[in-house]
Amino acid sequence: MFRKILIANRGEIAIRVIRACRELGVRTVAVYSEADRHSLHVRFADESVCIGPAQASKSYLNLPAVISAADITRADAVHPGYGFLAENAIFAEAVAAHGMTFIGPSPQHLRQFGDKLSAKAAARAAGLPLLPGSHGAVDSVDEAATVARDTGYPVMLKAAAGGGGKGMRVVEDEAALHKVFALTSAEAQAAFGSGAMFIERFLRTPRHVEVQFAGDRHGTAVHIGERDCSMQRRHQKIIEEAPAPNLAEALRDRIRSAAARLVASTQYVTVGTCEFLVQDDEFFFLEVNPRIQVEHPVTELVTGIDLVQLQIRLAAGEAMPFAQSEVRLHGHAIELRVNAEDPWKFTPSPGKILGYHAPGGPGVRVDSAVHEGAMVQPYYDSLVAKLIVYAPDREAAVRKMLGAMDEYVIEGIRTSLPLQKLLLSDPAFRDVTFHTRYIDDWLRNRSG
Repeated sequence: MFRKILIANRGEIAIRVIRACRELGVRTVAVYSEADRHSLHVRFADESVCIGPAQASKSYLNLPAVISAADITRADAVHPGYGFLAENAIFAEAVAAHGMTFIGPSPQHLRQFGDKLSAKAAARAAGLPLLPGSHGAVDSVDEAATVARDTGYPVMLKAAAGGGGKGMRVVEDEAALHKVFALTSAEAQAAFGSGAMFIERFLRTPRHVEVQFAGDRHGTAVHIGERDCSMQRRHQKIIEEAPAPNLAEALRDRIRSAAARLVASTQYVTVGTCEFLVQDDEFFFLEVNPRIQVEHPVTELVTGIDLVQLQIRLAAGEAMPFAQSEVRLHGHAIELRVNAEDPWKFTPSPGKILGYHAPGGPGVRVDSAVHEGAMVQPYYDSLVAKLIVYAPDREAAVRKMLGAMDEYVIEGIRTSLPLQKLLLSDPAFRDVTFHTRYIDDWLRNRSG
């Protein structure tokens, strides 16, 4: 096991990693920007190092500064959390070059799954179902038009190096494709450093189901159940739950087995997530997230497996501590991403938290790094907390979440909670008739 881990992140995920390390008997190092000097992750870590000014590009994304902090504190491993440097292969290589372990997959896997085309190739080789479309990048609008005609409109035009819902456009017909192809490619080049585009069939009302998986250095690959993340706004998840509700058991087994097959075929090590689109009784590979996910707590609650500790143990070379047959899901868990933003305009709402009270009680968990008097900074992601509940069944979990939301007090800034409370009470959520575009349609109808 590692002696000391530097956490190359901030906020609630940094605190989550600190807690896991504390239970493993591992010392921790926090890095922080000047704006985060008084943050909880700095207070709770065993050591801390300032790595630059407030701007993320000059601190949390500053590879030399992060590596130097790890060197001077003599850390033997680096945990990247999610976001920032978590999927940066160059950073993972630099960590290894300095004699430390990157707590995540290999640089080769980061590159393989960081590019959607190579990820699709790996999925195809493992026998996973793929959406009809181009096998590789389309180099011109004429080639794109040919593929789209063969695929059938509507299609999705996607950036090969994209992520987070960026670099994507739905195209309804060939005239629209000619209009947006060059623009979308230019946007992808500006955002991701690559203008490569590919085409997939567009599903109008799919659900987004993802499978948590893990692999060790000894060839063991397991799935750890699935989550439903269909409640999204503009491809950004805001409500997640486990297990995925209202799935036929045969379909659920096929989805889980497909993810485990991909892990085994690629010899992936540590934890990750395989994402799928599900419509009717079909499912299609979407992408792999080679890191810990924001929504990992719902899986922890229904399986009893500490995924962050598992991630650290596997990175340290330990064998998988359980067999596939030992992974069992019990009850139901729901997570809300509590963002510091106007719930209707979706504009950021940074500022000082003037009043704060977190809900509690059996089955209620809050992962957060804020408190009364804390500053929500304008420089970083708007996520301030994750509210997670667990109950014996889904209906009980919904009731528990609504009660927890009534107790949650965050004053001084605006949050996404009012919107999420309405969505939890919406018939489509209660009856599981939602899909990935449901919230966007719901908001459009509400404003209309």
